[in-house]
Amino acid sequence: MQRFLQLLVIFFVFNSAVFAGVNINTASEAEFEALKGIGPAKAKAIIEYRNQHGHFKSIDDLEKVSGVGPSTIDQIRDELIVGEIAAAPDTEKMVVKKEELPSK
Repeated sequence: MQRFLQLLVIFFVFNSAVFAGVNINTASEAEFEALKGIGPAKAKAIIEYRNQHGHFKSIDDLEKVSGVGPSTIDQIRDELIVGEIAAAPDTEKMVVKKEELPSK
């Protein structure tokens, strides 16, 4: 019984990554192309739009991309997520002053 529970936990851990979805704000061309109805041209257009206009606020924002219509979005909506982009670190706080370095 314990072995069965271990296998069940392992199954859910590995499948949770699948259910996470494709983050439209960080996905690569290959990740977009893995979606049904998204080929190389649409994948490239999505990334170009994202690079020019910033990250998407909702899945429906994909309609603003030339070649991506409501039917395409409806077809893949369950496989998409809109994740936030992490802010760049504050480099001023990362500077170590000479007097803070340990002596030899």
